[in-house]
Amino acid sequence: MSPVIEVAHLTKRYRETVAVEDVSFVVEKDTIYGLLGRNGAGKTTIMSILTAQNFATSGEVRVFGESPYENAHVLSRMCFVRESQKYPDDATAAHALRIARLFYPNWDQDLADRLVEDFQLPLTRRIKKLSRGQLSAVGVIIGLASRAEITFFDEPYLGLDAVARQLFYDRLIADYSEHPRTIVLSSHLIDEVAALLGHVIVVDRGRVLLDESAEELRERATTVLGDTATVDRFLSGRDVIHRESLGRVTSATVLGALSPLERRELADAGLELAAVPLQQLVVRLTLHAADTETREVVR
Repeated sequence: MSPVIEVAHLTKRYRETVAVEDVSFVVEKDTIYGLLGRNGAGKTTIMSILTAQNFATSGEVRVFGESPYENAHVLSRMCFVRESQKYPDDATAAHALRIARLFYPNWDQDLADRLVEDFQLPLTRRIKKLSRGQLSAVGVIIGLASRAEITFFDEPYLGLDAVARQLFYDRLIADYSEHPRTIVLSSHLIDEVAALLGHVIVVDRGRVLLDESAEELRERATTVLGDTATVDRFLSGRDVIHRESLGRVTSATVLGALSPLERRELADAGLELAAVPLQQLVVRLTLHAADTETREVVR
């Protein structure tokens, strides 16, 4: 695949605060990416710079091989949907969809109409009178119906209830299957979006902590459970990102794929193996990185 986004040594500072520090990555065509991390990790700043709504302090950003700044040819091929999206006070949901239809050349009105019905969106109600869930639905509908070549969803679906969020995920994957494009999902609800993701980028404290395909990531860590002494022997020399014990039983999460031989040996030793859910792995890796950085500072 060919990259549609290339980021090299991107840094963004706000006076004394470093929001993004020396970030580099590429985003491939027709893939669903998860841009994951804690609040304040730098996710929104990165997406704002990619869509020319913010400016980098240093580094380079290329979208479709060009700079996105004041570049109508590039910007018209991207859609950035965010929870904090602002609309004119007197605008209705119908106005917002009508404007989006004019801006995005690949807009699918039939899809937009179906989504309006799915989410039961009141088109004639002023946006400032909409509930948080209805406002989220406006963003979700625009993001999906735009059929933009690159679509960024910066957690606009957090206002949706569990049923509506699942509806969004279902409609996204169904439309993506028929009309592949590049989609970047920023989310705290990692377990909910995990099944959608083809690639994962984890950002922590303004830096890229992880940049891997979802398949590789799922094989990257394993949780081992069993007798403490036996588990400790297995852990010797391995990269352990989490460990907890209760009585004579220990559970430990280790990085590194296990060979079939290692798995058989562990089973023969009476140890249980379990895959690590994506959300738990991201949390463990983030905490592990923070602990490692703290130890290095102390030294």
